[in-house]
Amino acid sequence: MAQDRKAVLTDMDGVLVRGRTVIPGAPEFIERLIADGRPFLVMTNNSMYPPAILAHRLRRMGLEIPEERIHTSALATAQFLNSQHPRGTAYVVGEDGLYEALEDIGYTFTDRSPDYVVLGETQDYSFERITRAIRLIQGGARFIATNPDPSGPSEEGIVPATGAVAALIERAIGAVPYFIGKPNPLMIRTALRRLGEHSENTIMIGDRMDTDILIGIESGLETVLVLTGVTTREMVSKFPYQPSRIVDSVADLP
Repeated sequence: MAQDRKAVLTDMDGVLVRGRTVIPGAPEFIERLIADGRPFLVMTNNSMYPPAILAHRLRRMGLEIPEERIHTSALATAQFLNSQHPRGTAYVVGEDGLYEALEDIGYTFTDRSPDYVVLGETQDYSFERITRAIRLIQGGARFIATNPDPSGPSEEGIVPATGAVAALIERAIGAVPYFIGKPNPLMIRTALRRLGEHSENTIMIGDRMDTDILIGIESGLETVLVLTGVTTREMVSKFPYQPSRIVDSVADLP
């Protein structure tokens, strides 16, 4: 398949947006994908918001992405649990994005002997809920986390994220979660399944070597690193693996 006709999986933060600002060239890039009829998904490890809310937030920033083109770690988590234990039960520490994704696959929420404890992003990691999660895991619930990110951005500075809280639970009782989001290749496989595409016909675009590029390489995708996020050109040579291409931004892509 010609390179400029391949399906596209792209990270969101650092590729299309930076904080609350759209990266120059990103709207036109998405418009080209839609106009050309190319299959694509925008992927994010953030499990807090349902795709409809994310699409609305992006639209207000000037980036038009249909909600069906957004793939979150919450959706990937739901697909994984549905394949492992259909219509199971879960105790959830998270926000609407995670609750809705699990509800859509028929999961029931409970704090009494659930099949799983599912940890995701939230704006309020209450001590009470974390303690309850710890006790349920000790009681036999399997431990799942939407993503391993230890921190995330906010207007006031960084805030602890899913990975940090998972580390707290691991430190308390020695329970290690199964992380679903990037860089777990499962995130790619669930995205490809949604698109109905194969890895050899798909490009992964990202700004991080340790998540986006790594997950693409491990999944057999062509990888494109953009320099609009956290990685500089000088940092790339320090990694034992390399992207297929490096470009300044998505504005440089067909």
